[in-house]
Amino acid sequence: MQKIQMNKGQQGFTLIELMIVVAIIGILAAIAIPQYQDYTARAQVNRAYGELSSLKTAVEEHLVRGKYTDSATGPMNAASLGRVASNVTEDNAGADTFVPAFLNANAGQGSILVIMGGDASAAVTNATITLSRAADGTWSCDITTVPASFKNSYVPSSCTLNGVAV
Repeated sequence: MQKIQMNKGQQGFTLIELMIVVAIIGILAAIAIPQYQDYTARAQVNRAYGELSSLKTAVEEHLVRGKYTDSATGPMNAASLGRVASNVTEDNAGADTFVPAFLNANAGQGSILVIMGGDASAAVTNATITLSRAADGTWSCDITTVPASFKNSYVPSSCTLNGVAV
């Protein structure tokens, strides 16, 4: 009877090889997770800024037509500006607070703002984005009431942070 000898070869990974793979994944995660959180916070600020900026056209149209106020509600508001419900206009728990009242519209100046809600990243929660219109028709953007973890990189290029360009 002849013996059949099997060549065992490598059956799997060694413990050290598995530990190296886990260490590499850990290092990549330590770099990627903070980057992703920054990206998410920056995207949330830009989304709110973009939706708020879209109202500038409606405000300008109302001013050009001489419609400085809505007769039923006073200053221009979300309804008179034609704003429909969206993530910015929702005002329930955790959502962003949208304040579209355009006060002092008779002088052609006023502001609209959004306060980032609790469903936003912790790095931007309660940050207030304000778009202000001067009497000469120029618009400016300022971000205020920011949490301590708010980074300058979250500020859109056309905005200031607490009145200071970043």
